[in-house]
Amino acid sequence: MSELREIFRNAIDLNRYSNSVSRRLIRAYNDAVLDAVDQLRGIDELASPVKAARLRAILAQLNDSLRTWSGDSIATMTEELQGLAVLQSEFAAEQLQKALPAGAAATVGTVEISPALGQAIVTTQPTVAGVVNLSDSFERIARNAVTFQLTLGQEISLPNGEVVREAFSKMSERQAELFSAAVRNGLLEGESVPSIVRRLKGRLTKEQRGSIDTIIAAGGQATSIPNNQIRAIVRTSVNQVAVAADRIIAAENPDTTAKYRYTATLDSRTSAICRALDGKVFKHGQGPYPPQHFNCRSRYINIPIGLEKEFEEAREDYGEWLNKRGADETADEHLLRKAQVFGFSGKKGRDEKPSEFFARVRRSPGGQRARIFDNLVKKFGPSDAIRKFVAKDGSELTLDQLRNRGYGSSAR
Repeated sequence: MSELREIFRNAIDLNRYSNSVSRRLIRAYNDAVLDAVDQLRGIDELASPVKAARLRAILAQLNDSLRTWSGDSIATMTEELQGLAVLQSEFAAEQLQKALPAGAAATVGTVEISPALGQAIVTTQPTVAGVVNLSDSFERIARNAVTFQLTLGQEISLPNGEVVREAFSKMSERQAELFSAAVRNGLLEGESVPSIVRRLKGRLTKEQRGSIDTIIAAGGQATSIPNNQIRAIVRTSVNQVAVAADRIIAAENPDTTAKYRYTATLDSRTSAICRALDGKVFKHGQGPYPPQHFNCRSRYINIPIGLEKEFEEAREDYGEWLNKRGADETADEHLLRKAQVFGFSGKKGRDEKPSEFFARVRRSPGGQRARIFDNLVKKFGPSDAIRKFVAKDGSELTLDQLRNRGYGSSAR
């Protein structure tokens, strides 16, 4: 279906968009930190009293710089999320119109996004917004027995309950404190200034090119973890707003869409809760919506009334994808893909024979989970098999928990 292809392309576009915004904020953050690191180089030759005063000045300047970065980031996110909400609501309405017959398409209502939406998203102290309450069992969620509430266009929180403004403000304060502690502790322990500089910045430069992963890999103690956090906040916020915009359109058009399909990304990085929810169909307002966690890449698809079967069966779900062996995939490669989904991250050693490597894959916890999955597929089918790995609180069951439920045995 062309509409579904456009929806999946939209998800890819949103990921690229969030990476673009993340990269801007990350580079601005790194510039502030690298300025402070570069200034540290000059204190090595100073006398002790002067050195202490100069260090205090550098740390105070970094604190001010990160506070400015936080304010600029909040302003950027307000503007970006406002524009995203407008574009995404237009896209959602357009997809409903395309999916419905010509006469019905004319009845799809559009909405005008309030100019204050971006400000509200970034700064309003939130209530729960479409995130699974872990006190509710997964079984209840799957039976549509949990009611989710969202004040559309007003209150959107990150999965930990914070709003964007709070997240960036806390980050700038915390990272200034950690930078100060890292420098002071290093000096007290007799570490040289050049060593402290290398530890804080790694190989990162202001002209650092490449993807966000490349920038993070090049960084040091003062940048890598914060860069990951910035990306997580941006990606999660973008997903929140995109989903909220879709929900606004669904709420405005109850006569054209009453259900939605939860849609996860089909790769090894997808979380256990999203693997289990993928492909499930819920009534609007009676099921979980993405994002379920930080860095969640899942989306949902509004299902037009009258086209339920076409939309529900349009794409294989996660369990079916994992169980299906690719046309060019060997049995061992299929095993490796399943093991990677369940946590295996090892690489083939330079002198390791292929047979030895795949034997190691089978013995690993990920390989044992893959074997349990295969057993469950035979009994329950792939769609239900993947859901057996999720506990009532939405977390992934351990191997012992799976075995205690009679789902598998130790690897041979």
